[in-house]
Amino acid sequence: MQDNSEVELDDIEIIRLIEKSRYNFYLLTKKYKNKLKRYIKHISFFNEEEVEDILQDIFLKVYKNLNSFDSSLKFSSWIYRIAHNETVDKIRKNKNRTRDVSIDNEDIKIILKSNENIEDNLINKDNIEKIKKIIMGLPESYREVLILRYMEERSYEEIMDILKKPKGTIAALLNKGRKIIQEKLKI
Repeated sequence: MQDNSEVELDDIEIIRLIEKSRYNFYLLTKKYKNKLKRYIKHISFFNEEEVEDILQDIFLKVYKNLNSFDSSLKFSSWIYRIAHNETVDKIRKNKNRTRDVSIDNEDIKIILKSNENIEDNLINKDNIEKIKKIIMGLPESYREVLILRYMEERSYEEIMDILKKPKGTIAALLNKGRKIIQEKLKI
């Protein structure tokens, strides 16, 4: 017999439960908290406290605007778009602050998994540290699409919805971002 507490509800089921009782909103936070937390850390390099603050703002916005969610769209894209906007706003407010990279080694492998030349370079710990610095130094537009595609495993369509950019732009940013990493690894 399967334990129902372990069964993950899909987004539409959760939204229906929230519509019946706003007390069910915790189901949404439970499902997305760690995913959004990881995403925020990767695109912002904020510390734990700042990430928690942003998460609170995100969930507050989701709670207030849940009725305006267009069910013809993917809910995960909608919530990631809110997370993206909140994080970018916070980054802009803290533009002059220095940041530490918080990307772990496994994430780097995921980002670069489809390119054998870069995969070969991951054997050496010095190269892993170098990749971390390269990713941290990438322009925001490249870093975001790489993180969404390879770390968050989002489809092109979802990335288009989150970043509000056309598919060709997403593909170009991914290719260029990966090429920059490859070129800088050769230096």
